Amino acid sequence: MIIKKAAIDTWNWAKSDYQSYPFRFCVEIVAWVISIGCTVAMAATVPNPPLTILYPFWMCGCAMYAWAAWTRDSFGMLANYLLLTIVDAVGLYRILMAS
Repeated sequence: MIIKKAAIDTWNWAKSDYQSYPFRFCVEIVAWVISIGCTVAMAATVPNPPLTILYPFWMCGCAMYAWAAWTRDSFGMLANYLLLTIVDAVGLYRILMAS
């Protein structure tokens, strides 16, 4: 019963979120798909993941999440995703310079 109520509450919350800002909702879904896709690709290709391919996608997803956090007035999430984007950009730069 608790799980069913939680599922219904979550569904209603997601509907409300979509209705309040459909574009942001879609951006967050795309960023989530990118995040999961990069994580699965990384795990599937260990110990030699294709970082020059994955990093740009990961950074794009982080930037999308940062924008969504900014539109939600969420400083903590904005700071987190901006920092991740910057750190990953440095990582990508270092990989490209080393190869």
